[in-house]
Amino acid sequence: MKKMPSTIWLTGLSAAGKTTLAHALAEAFTAAGLACQVLDGDVVRQELCRDLGFSRADRSENVRRVAQRSRQINEAGAWVIVALISPYRDDRERARQIVGDSTFFEVFVATPLSVCEARDPKGLYRKARAGEIANMTGIDDPYEAPSSPELRLDTGVQSLAECVEAAMRMLNRDSRVETSCSVQFRS
Repeated sequence: MKKMPSTIWLTGLSAAGKTTLAHALAEAFTAAGLACQVLDGDVVRQELCRDLGFSRADRSENVRRVAQRSRQINEAGAWVIVALISPYRDDRERARQIVGDSTFFEVFVATPLSVCEARDPKGLYRKARAGEIANMTGIDDPYEAPSSPELRLDTGVQSLAECVEAAMRMLNRDSRVETSCSVQFRS
């Protein structure tokens, strides 16, 4: 698939489908015999970034730490799939610089806010709308959509299999990627 392991950075609103997509991609990578690790925002917040809150500065530090860890994992020979809201463009650009432009793929999971709110598996949107929590991305804190991601997906209209297939096509057509195997997702 690729000579050098890379980082696939899934960004989008809460409940956009980033984590589900990350695990499906990891399954496809594993099936192809590629070492892969998922860095999920919720898990990262419980482990690597438990000391951080949701201020702009803390969110920036969260992204920086995840980018550093991604680079370390890539350097150790494994692919990384990051599922992280990462709401600010400048933070994602800094992540690209840390990981390395040649090994960073930004994927915008562009599921609309209305779909994310309808899903709301953790009740965060409901709580934010009720004023029970602050700094909710998309409600009272901004989400800056990527201006030129390598790929844009909408899990509100695309199936999981279609999203995985689109991501694999992106990797296989990228000039940084050497196509030597075909990875497919089993639905």
